[in-house]
Amino acid sequence: MSKLLLVEDEKDFAVAVRDWLVSQGYLVDLAHSGPEAIASARALQYDLIILDVNLPGLSGIDVCRSLRLHGGREPVLMLTGNRGIDDKELGFDSGADDYLTKPFNMRELGMRVKALLRRGSGSAEANCLSIRDITVYPDEHRVTRAGIEVNLLRKEFALLVFFMRNPGKVFSAETLIARVWATDEEASPDTIRSYITRLRQKLQSDHEQPLIVTVHGVGYKLEP
Repeated sequence: MSKLLLVEDEKDFAVAVRDWLVSQGYLVDLAHSGPEAIASARALQYDLIILDVNLPGLSGIDVCRSLRLHGGREPVLMLTGNRGIDDKELGFDSGADDYLTKPFNMRELGMRVKALLRRGSGSAEANCLSIRDITVYPDEHRVTRAGIEVNLLRKEFALLVFFMRNPGKVFSAETLIARVWATDEEASPDTIRSYITRLRQKLQSDHEQPLIVTVHGVGYKLEP
């Protein structure tokens, strides 16, 4: 499950866009000013930032430029109410990856978000992830093991996708919470342990080599 940062100062509009994106299966955090956007992007890792041009404190152009100067590589989709070319030229020069002009259709937003996420992760990886006999189809919210469908809850699925995209890497419980839970959702290390246990029960047999390994005192990793 991809985690997005939506930066928009019109709060009612931001909530409406956030709610629609959540309905499409994304985790979405909100920021309402330029400085808040920079602080959020530096504190957490996002798969995509949706960034309004006109923001209090710092413009979206300045925010994007600052993120790129400090090594930020996440795709940036800029929003603007200006149909002229100047804003777009400045935005692309600052490091934006795409532009969407307000007002826009939510379906078009969804198509652009999906395209940028695929571009960032590679289209093959975005459509199908395979390790051992487990295959995950992120766009379809579907998992198979040896060709047989496995039913996972929403967070179980999001956690598995994250591990599948990062095989062999160790992640602390705190990092997993930051990447798989929205900031306004409550979770703890005990929550992570519970979800890891359920994933193990659903995805492996007792005699098999463990799929998700506990690295004691550090965190968890998926063994390819």
